[in-house]
Amino acid sequence: MRRQLVCAVVATVAAIAMGSTETQARTIKLAFIDPLSGGMASITEAALNHFRFLIDRANATAALGEHRLQLDTYDNKLSTQDSVIQVQKAIDAGAEIVIQGNGSTVAAAISDFVNKHNERNPGKNVVYLNYAAIDPVLTNEKCSYWHFRFDAHSNMKMEALTNFMKDRPPIKKLYLINQDYSLGQSVRQTARTMLQSKRPDIEIVGDELHPLAKITDFSPYIAKIRASGADTVITANWGNDFALLLKAAADAGLKADWFTYYAGSAGGPTAVMRTGLDGRVFNIGEWHQNVPNAEMERFAAEFKMKYGHDWRYLNIRNVVEMLVRAINETKEPSATTIAERLHAMKHRSALGAEGLMRPADHQYMQDLYVYSFTRVSEATKYDEENTGWGWKTVAMIPAAQTMLPTTCKMERPN
Repeated sequence: MRRQLVCAVVATVAAIAMGSTETQARTIKLAFIDPLSGGMASITEAALNHFRFLIDRANATAALGEHRLQLDTYDNKLSTQDSVIQVQKAIDAGAEIVIQGNGSTVAAAISDFVNKHNERNPGKNVVYLNYAAIDPVLTNEKCSYWHFRFDAHSNMKMEALTNFMKDRPPIKKLYLINQDYSLGQSVRQTARTMLQSKRPDIEIVGDELHPLAKITDFSPYIAKIRASGADTVITANWGNDFALLLKAAADAGLKADWFTYYAGSAGGPTAVMRTGLDGRVFNIGEWHQNVPNAEMERFAAEFKMKYGHDWRYLNIRNVVEMLVRAINETKEPSATTIAERLHAMKHRSALGAEGLMRPADHQYMQDLYVYSFTRVSEATKYDEENTGWGWKTVAMIPAAQTMLPTTCKMERPN
């Protein structure tokens, strides 16, 4: 009898142990919320494929242990109202991680909604991973403990661009053209302020804001740029608004230097190539295909073989790698424990460079590159979008030199 009792106890303990192991293995739902329809859908689809590729790799390997990631998609139509509705739908479906990147006004609405949700629903928290919305306000006065940004914000990028521009004497007359929403408004103001400090001799001959994702023909805007006599243009336009702007410049034969934030996005390289401005269109970002790195070359080639288009965003790889690490560093992963691990996380990127999620504002700090688009040569091994043109580094800015101060007063949850 005693032996039977001992065996029963052992069996019960084993069953409990097996049960606890099963409960620890979790499927963590991620909600990708961006425009999946309309003029900006091509940009979103490229980014979405990046996430799919990385998440499939993580699930297919031992990277997550017994856990799994599930990526669900939601179309916000680039609307703040639709974004909030989609976030609520995602939460109702069990999402603990919200991912978004296209549109800083949308990003502000999502961040605010996530904050309020977490305040009202303690123990059912949600984390917001921002891969590309770069209005500085998101990590300054509107910063949040639950928001993490993995792309350099626009002021950091403008600091790098204007440091490069100040040493280019041919720049005499500058035209600013940007989308009329929070990011475009921030870029125009920051460009003016920084250039006044670094190159007060540059004359700003035009400053234009246009509706976001509404213009189909930019030829009237290009005509204004030509009439101004501008030799240089700064734009943070993205998506179709960038491609169509450069198409109009090509059609008009505008000969000017361009300093951009999103020339490398889907459709951008093709539009730049058609201008014929070899080496005169510059972009600022965390990576491009011709940054020498054997591992990234193999990785990008594998991605292109699967999806048929170029890998563009090192920051998205950082998002998933840091998320996987955060999950692995806790026995019971949840939005709360993931946020705790991401807070102040140091990360060595695929390029071997050290990055930091700054705990003061949850702004990721990383090296930045200024690069120009030029015909493929020994210095531009890989082309973009089968154009025969590729990116060439003209300056590298270490992470330490991109760290602008923050006004964030972050409130950590109890």
